[in-house]
Amino acid sequence: MTPPPARRRRGSGAPERSYPRKGSVRRAQMITTYGVGSMIAVDSESFIVAGTDSWNIAEAPRIHEHRLARVLGVKTFRLPPASDDATKDGVRVRRFPLWHSCPNCNSLQHVRSFNSPPGKNECGDCQEDLVPSRFVIACPHGHLDDFPYWKWAHRDNRQEGESGLCGGEMRLRSTGRTASLRSVLISCTCGIPEVSMEGAFRSSALANLHVRCSGKRPWLKGAPVESCAEPPRTLQRGSSMAWQPIVKSALSIPPWSDGLAARLTDHWADLRTLDRAGLEIYLKALTLRGGEEISVEAVLALLEAEQHEESELDEGADHNSRYVALRKQEYERLRAGNAERDSAREEQFICEPPTSSSTSLATFGLTTPMLVKRLREVRALKSFSRIHTPDSNVEVHEAPISLVEQDWLPAMEVQGEGVFLQLDTERLDRWADAVAVAARVERIRTNHNRLLRERASDPQSVPESPATPRMVLLHTLAHILVNEWSLEAGYPAASLRERLYSDDTMAGILIYTATSDSAGSLGGLVAQGEPRHLARTLRSALHRAEWCSADPLCIESESSGTGSINLAACHACVLLPETSCELNNGLLDRALLVGTPEDPTLGFFREALSS
Repeated sequence: MTPPPARRRRGSGAPERSYPRKGSVRRAQMITTYGVGSMIAVDSESFIVAGTDSWNIAEAPRIHEHRLARVLGVKTFRLPPASDDATKDGVRVRRFPLWHSCPNCNSLQHVRSFNSPPGKNECGDCQEDLVPSRFVIACPHGHLDDFPYWKWAHRDNRQEGESGLCGGEMRLRSTGRTASLRSVLISCTCGIPEVSMEGAFRSSALANLHVRCSGKRPWLKGAPVESCAEPPRTLQRGSSMAWQPIVKSALSIPPWSDGLAARLTDHWADLRTLDRAGLEIYLKALTLRGGEEISVEAVLALLEAEQHEESELDEGADHNSRYVALRKQEYERLRAGNAERDSAREEQFICEPPTSSSTSLATFGLTTPMLVKRLREVRALKSFSRIHTPDSNVEVHEAPISLVEQDWLPAMEVQGEGVFLQLDTERLDRWADAVAVAARVERIRTNHNRLLRERASDPQSVPESPATPRMVLLHTLAHILVNEWSLEAGYPAASLRERLYSDDTMAGILIYTATSDSAGSLGGLVAQGEPRHLARTLRSALHRAEWCSADPLCIESESSGTGSINLAACHACVLLPETSCELNNGLLDRALLVGTPEDPTLGFFREALSS
């Protein structure tokens, strides 16, 4: 990461000063952990990652995923740029928060007021490294600002409407007696009584100080201050609520997964306007420029597939319809498969049924599994949110990652493998029609709908919760399988990821390696999908789900999880690391798998366990 270069002094011919690197993170973390708008601690300093319009991407590799790019309205994706000490390439950062304190003299003020030596972030009087403020304020619209220390310290000692200049100097110290905010004390040399930070995180704390959202976006250079009526909240600088990425992903599936579409990325606008004769001439010209010969039939097949998929993407009126259409395309391809013997060497999607019989899985209500021996997933950072966590169908404000619209988005790609499972839809529908099953899921659905309305700017236009018996069952099944494979096959749970396919026309789950660099993709997960191994694993996972160390509290819980959108689900039984779950560990209930002691018939797999 690199801070923005210093401005050239007016009237001076001196070149711009080259700033040193201020730490490093993995490229993948720029999508999931330290993306645009997030705060990152580097040694004793704190920075905010600047917008993509300030990145130097001249040498950043391109990532191609035609289907996802069309949905997100961009031409291509870029891997976050890398840099070293000899270049200025890399991700730009800006210092934030701007209020710091000195651990020696306890002075608390704006960083510019410390008279730090050039190139250093230390107190000019004490030569001690400054400590960035632990607290910031943010609103659900993504705006971010420094905590109003002066107003907090003087809240009971100023006239109504007073601007906040008393002539004194602020001080911050910690008594060290406890780890609570009561031990963090703020004072001022103007003589006011010393106050603690206790209560600063209450929802009404800033409202009582008449602090309104400033509308600032410090991650965007030159961004104008926006008018914002959202109430700000106090957050810890490193809190997960301070930055939540909104990531969109897609699998590379035929006919887009053999590398041809990527080679033609810069030519699609021209290719769409040509007939067959024009295509032949155009492709011959590309070949003469030094490229490999391209089949006209292959390009026509891609154009036809694009038109067909575009018609599917336009179906539906809600804002999620285009992403649902992407999932449906993947679901159909996972069911159909793509045999290795029929594929080119460059093919990035290989999906085949196992060679052995799948009759042992019939008792579990599973159809023949599909072994995804090779897959590629592209994950793009579209935007981010603060305060509210992006969740299934939850309306959150998407803060922009650039001030000037770009034709690319930062992204990463994952090469891996996986196992695709599909439930028998007839058996699934009979089970879902049971009164007890529907009533239990309705409790989750009601709680989720209430959460959606509470977070929505317009409660009347809130989409309905996706919680259905089918969806909750598939989601919980994916969780117990990830946990079981982490025990049996040696995969860390965080290295596996779920991908859900659930609506009236879909009933499947894909579990795949999410971090191929650390857990590898050498066939270990595919081997777990062989029917003989899968039946044993599934039976073991279901028996494990029958009992939780938190029972009977867990299985008898009326609600659990954030927003009370879970029932029988806790960290001791089915919850997963955040990187593994698509829905932030929400909409889960293991009772739908195995039943409850009072009503065993609730469980979809109850008959299989008793056989």
